[in-house]
Amino acid sequence: MRIAIASDHAGFDQKQQLVAYLAEKGIEVDDCGPANDYRVDYPDYALLVALEVAKGQADFGVLICGTGIGMAVTADKVPGIRAASITSPEFARLSRAHNNLNVITLSGRFVGIEMNMRILDAFLATPFDGGRHAIRVNKIMALDGDTLPEPPELI
Repeated sequence: MRIAIASDHAGFDQKQQLVAYLAEKGIEVDDCGPANDYRVDYPDYALLVALEVAKGQADFGVLICGTGIGMAVTADKVPGIRAASITSPEFARLSRAHNNLNVITLSGRFVGIEMNMRILDAFLATPFDGGRHAIRVNKIMALDGDTLPEPPELI
């Protein structure tokens, strides 16, 4: 398994700890930056990770910023990416099982490192359930593209 990881300045300390944590587990990690905790623009780093995942160069992406929200919004703009800000192990399990999330974003300011490790463990250990969830994920992925989709016919 290969994971691309990045942060902004608010998530830098936790990124460093998560890189070491994943490496200890024998997981190949590509640290996409930054190299220090100087102020940076999170969209730049979210894009680096999202592109690696979208191109198949990494199995999953991990992004850490102040809340996790800005990174998720940015990563989701890249076709093929399903990202969300996750704040509990149960949400991590559900995001993989039901939504086949391929990029997880974490809060470096509001969630402690121990909890983020538990969240990441749950995310990586959970397979996609497929079945009825695959139909829904396929509908989500069909929204990627240059043209606006037609609205669905609702019952």
